Amino acid sequence: MGARFGQVLCSAAASAGAASAKETKSMPLRVQILLYDGVEEQDFIGPRDVFGHAVQAGGEVETTLVRPSAPGEVTCFFGTKVTVPAAWEPTDTDLLIVPGGGDQLINDPDVLQNLVRAQEAGVIVAGVCTGVMVLSAAGLTKGRPCTTHHLAKAELAAQGGRVIDARVVDDGNLVTAGGVTSGIDLALWLITRECGASVAIGVESIMEYEQRGAVWRST
Repeated sequence: MGARFGQVLCSAAASAGAASAKETKSMPLRVQILLYDGVEEQDFIGPRDVFGHAVQAGGEVETTLVRPSAPGEVTCFFGTKVTVPAAWEPTDTDLLIVPGGGDQLINDPDVLQNLVRAQEAGVIVAGVCTGVMVLSAAGLTKGRPCTTHHLAKAELAAQGGRVIDARVVDDGNLVTAGGVTSGIDLALWLITRECGASVAIGVESIMEYEQRGAVWRST
């Protein structure tokens, strides 16, 4: 894991309680969410909401929607069109979220190579739903604890992933989640881990949502 792994500074509002040790790290937490044609709307909107509300709750988080190769418009799974403002720079972030929905990225060798580059550079790589299968195609889940949508778990295991029956699985610089709405829980967990529990509780209050399920952790 790289030097920036977990290196986050959260505001004074997030510096109280049992999570205070996490809340005195370097700032801010830089998040990229990778969008592409066919991406499932909820897979990325859920995490985007969490990271956005984390700022309102006192966390220092910068979130950018990115697209492979160049900025531009993507057409999502249900036809929603989203203008993506930035090109993906694989090593220029602390945390990368790969949502699911389509198989375009699985068949893109440049994307797969860049995922490996990102993780080797110290980026925390996280997958939501079948976005985890993109990480698997890049070889990032082989031999490691992980999860995905229940309909894809057998395939993930066949490709070498050590599939865990949990909604969110945290293996350090690889964090994975189950299907669709699990992305909200993944993002809440990452805010808890990187910015502290008080920020995550604030997000839950704003969103009127409580994190579901226990997080499986390797450490």
